Amino acid sequence: MTAVSELHPLVGIKPACNALAIATSTWYRNQKPKPKALPRAQSPRAFSLDERKAVITCLNSPRFVDVAPTAVYANLLDEGQYLCSVRTMYRFLALNKQVRERRNQRTHPAYARPELLAEKPNEVWSWDITKMRGPRKWNYYHLYMVIDIFSRCVVGWAVYKRESSKLARNLFEESCAKQGISKDQLTVHADRGSSMRSKTIAELFADLGVIKSHSRPYTSSDNPFSESQFRTMKYRPEYPKRFSCIQDARAFVRDFVCWYNNEHRHGGIGLMTPAAMHTGQAQAIRAKRNLVLESAYRAHPERFVSAIPQAPALPEAVWINKPKEVSSENAH
Repeated sequence: MTAVSELHPLVGIKPACNALAIATSTWYRNQKPKPKALPRAQSPRAFSLDERKAVITCLNSPRFVDVAPTAVYANLLDEGQYLCSVRTMYRFLALNKQVRERRNQRTHPAYARPELLAEKPNEVWSWDITKMRGPRKWNYYHLYMVIDIFSRCVVGWAVYKRESSKLARNLFEESCAKQGISKDQLTVHADRGSSMRSKTIAELFADLGVIKSHSRPYTSSDNPFSESQFRTMKYRPEYPKRFSCIQDARAFVRDFVCWYNNEHRHGGIGLMTPAAMHTGQAQAIRAKRNLVLESAYRAHPERFVSAIPQAPALPEAVWINKPKEVSSENAH
């Protein structure tokens, strides 16, 4: 419109509007002074400033400071007093930037993220307890399982009719004795179940010189090795829907552990068996595999595009929650 105002004294309004592709009616309409907006009349239903202050003062009083507006509204009605509706209470609180959780609530402590490193067997163990269905509904057997996170080898297990810290203590005493665990050698990681955090287990670990570690609450990824191992067991084709007795449950776990440790080719440890990793035989087995692959390459080099194939690498380090600053070149 400024360009039209500058041009029309020279050529006229209509030619100036045509040259700038502006309708003449639009130009004339914009020349009229715009009417001033009249102040909006206050609704007769509006609360006065004093009434608003009275509502806010009531909501922030020691009696109602940690009470939800709905409860304040109900209490006042029971006492024969009405200030305003619940919605109006929320509206006044919003105007004062007080719409939030008003009740006093317990704050949970900040739990540290567990960061555990294993560079050889018997440095970090992970353990957990899972339920196995018994012969009747709501009847369960409890499987205690301890695995070494570096080798994935099951180093201890037991099946009982109940969950108990004393039974877990017996299992750890036997497992540590079988593996020859010395003081300040081992870290044991678990979730925050009652048995895992019990005083009985804590005292045993203190006597054995074992460091204990716990997952954060409701964070299953902090204990991935035990969770994965239980999934492997329960998704086996022969895993039954229910166990008829505790002897059957123990027999199944015994067979499973024997297969898992000595026959299962684990993808996380270079397709080795956990027993081979745990006993230190994995390097020799991998070297033998590489000889087989080299022989296959020499027989038919045209079938291998890049170079001589290599057997899957073995992990040099295994982490639970690897820190971001740690290089991942040698970690699995």
